[in-house]
Amino acid sequence: MENTRFKISQYTCAVLLIVSSIALVSYQVIMIDDVSNGLLVYVAQAFLLVASIFGLDYYVKLITRKINGKKTTNLTN
Repeated sequence: MENTRFKISQYTCAVLLIVSSIALVSYQVIMIDDVSNGLLVYVAQAFLLVASIFGLDYYVKLITRKINGKKTTNLTN
């Protein structure tokens, strides 16, 4: 139960970061026809954090599957 809540909050934060980045860039482009350097840094950091959230979770699952798969094959042989 706790793990599910943690994952939901993690993915919610990731989605909110992406949405806020896109919304801020859209607002600046519409209002002043330009995107400031500070906003570009925010967008880059937000996307890096989101990629870390999704990417690290995927690699941890992949590694644990491989480790568990090797252990079960070694025990059966």
